Formats: sequence, structure tokens, C-alpha cells
Amino acid sequence: MEPIGRSPMERGESLGYVVNHLARLMEQALRDRIAPHGVVPGQFAQLLALYEEEGITQQQLCAKVRIDQSTMAHTLKRMERDGLVRRTADPADGRRALIHLTDRARRLRPELTAAAREVNALATAGLSDSDREVFLRMIRHAIVTLER
Repeated sequence: MEPIGRSPMERGESLGYVVNHLARLMEQALRDRIAPHGVVPGQFAQLLALYEEEGITQQQLCAKVRIDQSTMAHTLKRMERDGLVRRTADPADGRRALIHLTDRARRLRPELTAAAREVNALATAGLSDSDREVFLRMIRHAIVTLER
């Protein structure tokens, strides 16, 4: 029960609710565009990180995309099965594996990044370039604040 004198928060007034709703809608729009390529949204952050830098360890990839080891292990297993990544022994430490993109994943890069750009454009349609920059800056600020 809410304390007296304080009105309950409406969903539309909750930053968490609104951002989560936006994320779910964007994920569905992305899913629709990348599914024909055999990729799912749960693999997308990993692919983007590996497009920036491949030949990294699972632990490094976890840090880049901010997901836990067990989730990453499951996702990488699926990505290997789907022909998107391969693992090789780390020459510096044979107990670790380095994650590399496959040729298939490299060939998909233009289509996948175009799909992401299209979803971003749809989500921000009607906003000026300046408003888009402010929107992103504000979201990044909230992320940095919460990561502290």
C-alpha cells in the first residue's frame, strides 16, 4: 500500500517501465529484420562487440556486453552451432579459448548493421538530429550513473 499523501506511480511515469517497453519493441523490430539471416537479438550484442574486436576471451566479451558467464556460455554455444563464431585455444593460456567470427558472420555484417540502423531510425522518426543526440546522451548518462 502506498504511503498517505503519495500517489502511486503510473507506468508511463516510470523511467524503468518506459525504457524497458522501448527495448522490447526495438528487440521485436530487430528480430523481424535479422531472423531471415539466422540470427536472434540475443546474439546481436556479441556480434557487434566481435565486429569491433575479435580474438578475445569469453570473459572479455562478457565485460564488453555486460552479461554473466553462464548466459554467455549458452549464447556462444548456440552461435557456434549456428556458424557465427568459432573458438580457438589461446596461445598464451591453453585453458582459455579465443572467440573469432566465422566468414559467415563477417558476410552478414552489412545486413545486420543495416537492420539495426533501420530500427534505430524507426524508433527516432520525427526527432531532429539534435534531439536524437540529446536522447542518446541522456540514456548514456543514466547507464553510467547506474553502473557506478
